[in-house]
Amino acid sequence: MSDRRTRIIAVANEKGGVGKTVTVINLAAALCKEEKTVLVVDMDPQFNATKGLGVDVDEKMLTVYDLIMDSKSIKAAEVIMPTRWEGLDLIPSHVDLSGAEIELVDKIGRENRLKEALESIAGKYDFIFLDTPPSLSLLTVNVLAYAKEVVVPCQTHPYAYGALDELFDTIFAIQENINTDLNVTGIVATLFDTRTRISHNILEKLKNDERYADMLFNTVIRSNTTIAESAGVGKPVVFFRKGSYGSSDYTSLAKELLSSAHP
Repeated sequence: MSDRRTRIIAVANEKGGVGKTVTVINLAAALCKEEKTVLVVDMDPQFNATKGLGVDVDEKMLTVYDLIMDSKSIKAAEVIMPTRWEGLDLIPSHVDLSGAEIELVDKIGRENRLKEALESIAGKYDFIFLDTPPSLSLLTVNVLAYAKEVVVPCQTHPYAYGALDELFDTIFAIQENINTDLNVTGIVATLFDTRTRISHNILEKLKNDERYADMLFNTVIRSNTTIAESAGVGKPVVFFRKGSYGSSDYTSLAKELLSSAHP
């Protein structure tokens, strides 16, 4: 085991469509390009982060579902798989994960299953990124019980901005009751359309809202069709098209995250 200090970061938002999975994939890949070792843990039953990293899930493959349901006999190292990019690994998800909610309900310590399952890999990566379902669920609670940091993607749209309040209530409740080490590292404005007044208005609101202003990353992720194209072919945008807005925005966000060294 290495003695490096792993930054364990949940990318979370209870609202769907805000660029959460895209941020997980592309921020992880951008950090990999900065010569950091990164593990992505896909905790969303829709397994979009898994697909976005070019992995096809088959029935024989061990996934995060197996790990959290049977961590006594299945070890994290058995479930980790390399991607096509050196230094970027994945614990894949599976649609079966949607059933874990019901299966875990009566289990003792159910909110700490992921934390216990991943204890054995502490210090093996520079970063661990956790993708979360777009809802408050037992899976999300497991992620927030394990993570040390939260990055919150917020689409520059009124609905997404309005939903931040509820998300922060959830994070504070987890801090108070389950994981006192959890901190919000920052909010990243996503899907910013430079042509629309509404995007500019919401970005200004984020910058001027005393609750969020100090947490806002300087980097803004612009709307960029190349990001969607890259997800479609299972390749992060920083490897898919290096000259695109998506690539430069996520590279900038990675550098900003590296400079915000977490205690």
